[in-house]
Order: sequence, then C-alpha cells, then structure tokens
Amino acid sequence: MTILQTADPVGCGCEGPDLAGDILSLDAALARIATLAQPVTKVETVALDHAAGRVLARPVHTSCAAPPFNNSGMDGFAVRVADLSGQAQRTERLSLAVQDRLAAGDGRQLRLAPDAAIQVFTGAAIPEGADAVVMQEQVRRVHGRIFLEDCPQPGLNIRLSGEDMAKGIEVLSAGKKMTARDVAVAAAAGAGSVQVTRKLRVALLVTGTEVRAPGMALDAATIWDVNTPMLAAMLRRPLLDLVAVEHGADHPGELTLQIGRMAQGADLVVTTGGVSVGQEDHLHAAVSGAGGEIAFAGVAIKPGKPVSVGRIGGALWIGLPGNPVSSFVTWTLFGEAMLDGLSHAAARPSRRNVIIGTDIHHKPGRCELRPARHAGFDGSGRDVVTFDSATHSARVHGFAAADGLLLIPAEVDFLRSGSLVEFVPFRDAV
Repeated sequence: MTILQTADPVGCGCEGPDLAGDILSLDAALARIATLAQPVTKVETVALDHAAGRVLARPVHTSCAAPPFNNSGMDGFAVRVADLSGQAQRTERLSLAVQDRLAAGDGRQLRLAPDAAIQVFTGAAIPEGADAVVMQEQVRRVHGRIFLEDCPQPGLNIRLSGEDMAKGIEVLSAGKKMTARDVAVAAAAGAGSVQVTRKLRVALLVTGTEVRAPGMALDAATIWDVNTPMLAAMLRRPLLDLVAVEHGADHPGELTLQIGRMAQGADLVVTTGGVSVGQEDHLHAAVSGAGGEIAFAGVAIKPGKPVSVGRIGGALWIGLPGNPVSSFVTWTLFGEAMLDGLSHAAARPSRRNVIIGTDIHHKPGRCELRPARHAGFDGSGRDVVTFDSATHSARVHGFAAADGLLLIPAEVDFLRSGSLVEFVPFRDAV
C-alpha cells in the first residue's frame, strides 16, 4: 500500500488556537500527571512465583555464573578432539572406548582417560580433559566402544560456564514490571525472591443515581452499570489492591463524605461520572469539599473531554466521564499513566504509527480517539487498522473488537487511506 498522505507523528495536535480556558492537550495532561504521580516508596519482598505483574524496587544481580559449570548441551559422548585427530592421521577408522557415564546432577568429577569417551546426558558436567560432545545419533556403539564418521570441532555441544550470565551482573533493573520471562531470568540468576514496590491501593467509586447492577430489573429511567464491572476487571491485577468498590448517588454532600473517606485508605481514587458541567455533576465540588485540589479539569480529546485529575489528601484522584467508552478511553490514556508513576514502572512506548485502511473524515477542534482494530499488513509489512466511521462514547457493542485507539490530530479534517496515524494499543490488565 502506498502512503498518499501522512500525519505529523509528534503529539496529537490538541493545542489549536480555537481551544479556550484551561483545557489541556493530551500530551500536556500526561506531562501534568507525570509530575503528580510520584512513586510509592515502601518495598516488600515476594517469592518468585508471586512476582509476575509486580514492579521491581531493587535490581536483580546474578549470584553466580550461569551456567555455573561447563555442561553438555546434548545427550552424547564427551571426547578429547586431539585423540580423534591423532587417529585420523593414522587410520580412517575413528573409535574410542566408553569409559563411564555421567548424568545431569551426578556430582562426580571424572577425568577423561586417553583414547576414551564418557557418555554424558544433557546438563551433565563436562569431564576434565574433554573438549567436545558428539551427539549419540552421530556415533555407532558396539561392545563398549563408539565409532565416529568424523572428527568434531573443539567446543562442539558444550555450554560454557558464564556464557549466559556472568557472576555479579545486573540482569533486571529497578522499575521493571515483572513478566513470566523476567521470573525465569531471576531464577536463572539464583534469586529466590525479589524486592518490589508494595501493591498500590486503589478505590473505585461509580456515580449515577440511574445505574443498576447488570442483571437487575430496569425501569424506564434506569440503565445497567457498565463501568463498575469494566473498571473493576481492569483494576484486579497483581500490581494493585482494590480496597473498595462503591456506588455513589448524585448528591453533593454524600459524595463529599464518601470520596473523603475512600481517599484515606487509598493511593488512587478512581471515579466515574459527575465531572462535566451539568447541574447534576457534583464530583468537582465533592473533591474540593473533601479538602482536595484539582490539577486539571478537561482535556482536548473526543471522547473523554471532561476527564479530571487531582489529589485528595495523600491520594491521587482521577475523575473519568460516565459514558463507558469515554471511561475506558480516559483510563487507558491517563489512569494507566498514573499507575506507572505511582508504581515506579519504567516508561514503555505507548504509541506507534500504523496505516489506516480507509479514509477518515474528522471535524477539526479536538484530538479524536477512535477505537481501531488490526486488519493485517500492507506490502511493506506495516500494520493496517480499520475503524468505525465515528466515535460514540456510549456505544459499547463494537468496542470489544478494538485493539487500540487511533489518534486523529485536532487540526485534521481528512486523511486518505494509506496515511500514517498514531495508534495506542490497549494494555493487557496484568
């Protein structure tokens, strides 16, 4: 596919001259969050089998070389190459007597006799004097002797001590969010446990007098609550301790008391709804009433413009819009960034360029975040994404098929199929 038009890959273009007031661009909001979300400093020690999903507070160093000794990479026979090369000068028939056998875990320190071979199995220590291992499939064994077709090269099928990791080197850095692969590295380094930042305490408050738990009967003025199960599912992960999940009515006094109480036991309070400018939007007043401070209220994006961030006592606060898609989008962009800052997680690339598979028509003014899905690759191996013709903040049905968010710059009114556009992949909630 040929690129017919390209978009500026730096930033999202939200800071156009038509934007008024204190509303921030996407990138300015992320920069503000980076200054607010300071790492939790308390450290705890966890066993390796409980470390996946946790963030390293201290680096991991190797306690010894890996592997700790020269060992066989194959089932076969440990030989001395000089013995076989000497035979090759005298005769075409290469043969060695089988001296012994050595399995993995056998602690005997065997010495290879002249013109002999020791049968070894994968992981067994290389006998003193041996400098190659010939695979058992490449020899013929007859009555205590092996016969070879060719003379091997020195070092064949031998895993040298320290060739994977030397003793005392750093193999995992502080700030690394542990995966199963990292657990394997730590185990190979000899670490039985790792030091990680403590779990982040997160409280979730979903507002809206009109919402009911999914499965409950609805009347003419109520809807099912999508945000509570959606966000709770995103917040239940090894890194986090979801200390409270509550529902709040649209009453300013009650919300003030409720959010103040929830902030006392949390590092981060997440709320949904009530952050716009309607007469029934009470979260800003509730945060202020609880002694909190609002860092910003509004970002030049679509959907999710009302998203707000602040602090209530010792807890950070993020106010997500009430519409489910807006709530998911703003959590993906800003909530995850807050968790990264609080957990001291190392920064990870969150945006990349993709090719759009169809034309985009867009009303200039705000950066639009449109759910998109992978559709394959173009002739140059670049990701191609497809998407709906418009973003609907309350339409959830097609959202499950999306793989991430397409960032349409604020000033753009049209992008032709084949253009490069920034893309934010969804993170796995682990």
